[in-house]
Amino acid sequence: MRVLIADDHEIFLDSLSLLVATFPDVEVVGSCKNATEVIGFAQNNEIDLLITDYRMPQMTGVELTIFLRQHYPEIRVLMLSVSEEAEMIRESFQAGVWGYMMKRAGKAELLKALQSIANGQKYFSESVVFELMRLGLTDNIPKEEVSNEFNQLTEREIDIIRLISNELSSNEIAEKLFIAPKTVEIHRHNILKKLNVKNTVGIIKYAIKNGLIS
Repeated sequence: MRVLIADDHEIFLDSLSLLVATFPDVEVVGSCKNATEVIGFAQNNEIDLLITDYRMPQMTGVELTIFLRQHYPEIRVLMLSVSEEAEMIRESFQAGVWGYMMKRAGKAELLKALQSIANGQKYFSESVVFELMRLGLTDNIPKEEVSNEFNQLTEREIDIIRLISNELSSNEIAEKLFIAPKTVEIHRHNILKKLNVKNTVGIIKYAIKNGLIS
């Protein structure tokens, strides 16, 4: 994957370029400090992915994404931001980014994002998932093929996953399903184990990716 990196903070730009260059199957083909440099580079070089800051001089990351989609649709964009503001997330996804993650993310998450995008899957950080759900924009999240874990779930567990994803507490789920709260907790424990996730965030991400909620 040929990656171009854009950020107007030179120290961050240099550090990120060095880090990404250590990833397997990734070639950092250049670095730019503004949108004009990105556009000029795209005119003369082949790029698979642009990693860009949301806040950029001359053009925002969103405006740059829209320009690239119009003129270089083969270039995918991963947006980096220090903010989790709903409007920034909304604008970015509507512009057609392939990923949105926080600048505070670690090396492992960045590598996962690049690998996901290289495999044709969009990537979003956990906090972005919750914002997309709150905004009603989950259609922007790709629904992958139903995973093997799905076949291990019972109908009751699937019902509980849906209710968890709708932000119901264990007591509320118990009341809705006419079962004891303790029974809900047992189901929740089994769901975590079957899906191989650690918490409610993992359950919600699974539900979105596998079409259990819309």
